[in-house]
Amino acid sequence: MGVGRYLARRALFLAITFVIAIYVTVVIANGFGKVDEILKAQIYQDLKQAYARNPAYNRLPPEEQARQFNITYNATIEAQGLNEQFLPKTIRYTASALQLKLGRATQLRSGDGSASVSAIIFERLPRSLVLFTVANVIAAVVGIWLGLWMARKALSPFDRGMTVLSVTTFVVPPWVYGILFILVFGFGLKVFPSGGLTSVPPPPPAPLSAAFPPLIAIGLALAGYLANKHVRTKYRLIGYGVMAAAAAVLVAWILAPYDYFKDLEWHMILPATAVAFSVFGSWSYTTRNLVLQVMDEDFVFAARARGLKERDVLSKYVLRTASPPIVTSLALTLAAAWTGAIITETVFNYPGLGALFFEAISLQDAPVVIGLTTMYALLLVVTVFLLDLTYSLLDPRIKALRR
Repeated sequence: MGVGRYLARRALFLAITFVIAIYVTVVIANGFGKVDEILKAQIYQDLKQAYARNPAYNRLPPEEQARQFNITYNATIEAQGLNEQFLPKTIRYTASALQLKLGRATQLRSGDGSASVSAIIFERLPRSLVLFTVANVIAAVVGIWLGLWMARKALSPFDRGMTVLSVTTFVVPPWVYGILFILVFGFGLKVFPSGGLTSVPPPPPAPLSAAFPPLIAIGLALAGYLANKHVRTKYRLIGYGVMAAAAAVLVAWILAPYDYFKDLEWHMILPATAVAFSVFGSWSYTTRNLVLQVMDEDFVFAARARGLKERDVLSKYVLRTASPPIVTSLALTLAAAWTGAIITETVFNYPGLGALFFEAISLQDAPVVIGLTTMYALLLVVTVFLLDLTYSLLDPRIKALRR
C-alpha cells in the first residue's frame, strides 16, 4: 500500500469520525429532546409574564386573551424551530454544523450584543488562543531542553532532582497553581493583577502600527547578527530564531506606546505561568525517556564511534528519531489551546473559550455548545491528518511504503 492510499484511508476515517462526533454532540446538546421541552416551558413563562404586564391585554375577554397568547406562543416556537421532530431536527443541525452555519445563540450574546454563534465564539477565541498557545510553547521549549539535559546526565543528581520536580508539577492541575499565584503575587505581594482580561477601566488602544518600527529594527539587527554566526545545525538556527523573535517582541513591548496591548499581556502573566508550570514537567520527563530509549540504539553507538560530538549526535540522530512522538504531543497540545480551560479561566476570571463553554452548558445554550464542539473537532481532525502527513515524512517505516 502506497503512502497516497494510506493518507486517503486516514482522511476518510477522520471524516467519518468527525461527522459521527458532531451528530453525537448535537444529540447530547439537545438532551435527547429534553432541552426543547425546557425551552418551551421558558418561552411559556416569559410570555405569561409579558402579557400579565400589558394593560390592554388584561382588558380583553378571556377567550381573546387565550387566542392571542396561543398565536404568539406558537409563532415563537416555530421561529426557534422547537416544533420539529427530534430526528429530522438533529440531522438538520448536524448538516448546518458541518457547513459551519452555526446559527444564533438562545441565551448568550457577544460584547456588541450579537446573537450569532460565530460572533460569540470568535470574540472569545483570540483570548484563549494567545494565552494557552504562549503558555504551552514556553512549557514545550523549556521542557524539551530540560529533557535533553536530563538524558545526557542520566541517573545524576541533576537528573534525579529534575525527575522528581517534573513528576510533581505535572500531576497538579494548573488552576491549583493559579490559586497559589493569585494569593502570593496578586493579594500578598500585589505584583501582578489577580485576574480579568484588562484593567478597569482599560487603557485606550493605540494603533497597531505603533509596534511595527521597533519590531522591524530589532528583527533586522538580530537577523544580521545571526547571519554572521556559524550555525551548525538547523535546531540551533531555530533556537536563535525563537530567541530573536522573543527579544524583538520584548523590546517592542517596552518601547511601543501600545498601552492596551501591554495591559492585556500584564494580565496574562499569572495564568500563562500557571499553565506553563503545570505542563513543562510532562515535556521534560517524556523527552528524557524518549531520548534515553533512542540513545541505546546501534546507530547512535556507531555515530559516536565515528568521532561525532555529543551535541551533533543528539541533534542529528537522537532528536530526529525521537521527533515523531514529540511533534505529535506538540501539535495536539496546540490544538487543545483552542478549547481554553474551564476551571483555569474561571479562577482567573478570564473570558476565554473555556469560560464560554461553561456558560453555554449552564444556560443550556445548545447552538453555542454545538458550535464550540464543531470547531474543536474540525481542528482536531485537521491536526491529526497533518500529523499523519508529517509522520510519512519523518518515520522511515512509512517512507519505506513509497518504494
